[in-house]
Amino acid sequence: MDLLNSVKWIEKDEVLDDLLNHEDSLTLHPIDQGYEAEVLRISSNNARFVLKVWNKSSKPDVRFQFRLLHELHERGLSVSRPLGWGNNLSGEMVLLTSFDGTPVHKVDGKKMADIANILASIHQINIEEMVKLHLPKHDFTDYFFPGAREQHLDIYQAVVPLVQKTPIKHEHLIHGDFHLANILEENGRYTVIDWTNGQLGDPRYDFAWSLILKKIYISERYAEVFRSAYLLENDILQEELEVFEALACLRWILLNRNGGTPKGPNTIERVQGLITNNPFLKELELEIFQ
Repeated sequence: MDLLNSVKWIEKDEVLDDLLNHEDSLTLHPIDQGYEAEVLRISSNNARFVLKVWNKSSKPDVRFQFRLLHELHERGLSVSRPLGWGNNLSGEMVLLTSFDGTPVHKVDGKKMADIANILASIHQINIEEMVKLHLPKHDFTDYFFPGAREQHLDIYQAVVPLVQKTPIKHEHLIHGDFHLANILEENGRYTVIDWTNGQLGDPRYDFAWSLILKKIYISERYAEVFRSAYLLENDILQEELEVFEALACLRWILLNRNGGTPKGPNTIERVQGLITNNPFLKELELEIFQ
């Protein structure tokens, strides 16, 4: 196997140097084919690693991801250790990290509370100490609702007054897509992966997006455990949370219309319930499909 040695590594550490010297002894296992990238598990005699290859249409800032992971890992946050990044022979961006388990599938109350505390700890990071990272800051509507103004005017017209009612604050590090598929577990330890959307943003939205996904795909019961545990650490006013839950629902609907959301037997029914029970959505005539 010459997969690693064929990469032009732009930044790397001593662990990767050792792997490059022993590449013939490594084994390779595909573990995921996502919307953005191909993900491979690389195994040596005593350790496992993950190589992510952005060979799809997405072109993220992998240099930023590497440096963000390095900063968070050094601070003891629950993230993978970054080992190197660069370009392969096809010019595709690659990122090598530690292997930290498999996505969370089964949940219980303690697990939900632990995961909520991890998100709370991310939002409590002092970003003034991370100034050298140059955390990106995006326009909220353009970033999380791309194309809505042009192709889904009903969603855009619902988003604008909500953002005006509770202005977005870009004052904290957010993950941008904190859900169970992006949380790995192994031997009782959790690791947050996929920092493609990491940025300066509003933790109220970051939390609301995660909460809404749990209501849709897990259960109201466990979503409430997650909600209560997070709010013990980072309080949010009830009306503000309802605004951001409405924004999260609208984003889910936009993604669904674009074919980017998984659906089970009760998914649409649960989304309809969230719309009906949210004071900022229940009067709108929203179509989940279009």
